[in-house]
Amino acid sequence: MGIKVYKPTTPGRRKSSVQDFSDITNIVPEKSLVTTLKKHSGRNNTGKITVRHRGGGVKRLYRVVDFKCTKFDIEAEVKTIEYDPNRGARIMLVEYTGGEKAYFIAPKGITVGDKVMSSKNKIEAKVGNRMPLEFIPIGLFVYNVEMTPGKGGQLVRGAGNCAQLQVMEGKYAQLKLPSGEVRMIKKECAATVGTISNQDKSLVRWGKAGRRRMLGWRPIVKGKNMNPIDHPHGGGEGHSPIGLRGGPKTPWGKKALGVKTRKRSKWSNKFIVQRRKKSK
Repeated sequence: MGIKVYKPTTPGRRKSSVQDFSDITNIVPEKSLVTTLKKHSGRNNTGKITVRHRGGGVKRLYRVVDFKCTKFDIEAEVKTIEYDPNRGARIMLVEYTGGEKAYFIAPKGITVGDKVMSSKNKIEAKVGNRMPLEFIPIGLFVYNVEMTPGKGGQLVRGAGNCAQLQVMEGKYAQLKLPSGEVRMIKKECAATVGTISNQDKSLVRWGKAGRRRMLGWRPIVKGKNMNPIDHPHGGGEGHSPIGLRGGPKTPWGKKALGVKTRKRSKWSNKFIVQRRKKSK
């Protein structure tokens, strides 16, 4: 996949770029693996906005991606590589030898016609194969990693991401995650060998607000541009500085910008070998 830049015929086009989608082999999704996607616009069950700056956007269909891959020791052939509007990575349509179809996250380098397999035992550690961490050779890159055995992949699912298997020690494997954090995960947890596709996604420049609106993002306004009743940074004459003695605040009065919010007694602290940010 590459990035395409157009001739700057308008101000919005001048600063924008798009994916060229050269890796896509099919446009229409598999009908049996598609469902409707209801929009909530950042609102909870009572109708209150709990996530700001969401709403609108182009209507989408949800592709049901199989993160568990529970059909073990059955070979599956890659039929198509497809675009998924709900995630950055590409997805691949696979067909098992029995005829059943499923969507998986596509790894980098996979092509139509390749064979992949999921197993609870040791199998060949090639790109696209899935097995428990204890059977994957040290040093390989993996993605779609489970945190609880059998629950399905929860870690490392974004475009271009991968985690590196570093050490196998006792009941746990140590993974270096894309953030730089080194974390212990039970060796029975499954992971897929390889690096996630569409690694150039982060290079796309949106160029104008209208493209973000089509993705479902609404405008964001700085607090210093609001009135005092709307934000702690609001008020003043013209473009005033923040001017708070206690430092920048969130719209709800909590400290912002650089203040650590993680609980000291978080249950998962014991699994972190090295934090992604070194303490000063």
